[in-house]
Amino acid sequence: MTNHALLAQDALSSDFKSVHCFAVHAVAEPDVMPRVLELFAKRNLIPTSWHSIVASDRHGNEELQIDIQIRHLETRIADHIARCLRQIANVQTVLTSEKGYSSSAIGA
Repeated sequence: MTNHALLAQDALSSDFKSVHCFAVHAVAEPDVMPRVLELFAKRNLIPTSWHSIVASDRHGNEELQIDIQIRHLETRIADHIARCLRQIANVQTVLTSEKGYSSSAIGA
């Protein structure tokens, strides 16, 4: 293999050795959570972690805060899901991040 092929292979495998995180802040409405979950379900993806609370925002209004983590997701798909999340009615903010792990940490 050429160096370029090795780099491409490493880049592909590193996508799957990470956890993509989504922080969604929305108006506290009952229809928001199923719409958020639908974006993962229609891709046959199950979040590794889902935590949601209703909290007060900085202005004292109720806000739904959802934190989602998912493994085995390509970066381009994670980016697409984030764009889709931002288009959901009542969603105000979507923040994303990616946590990486070494091969030895995940038993690769």
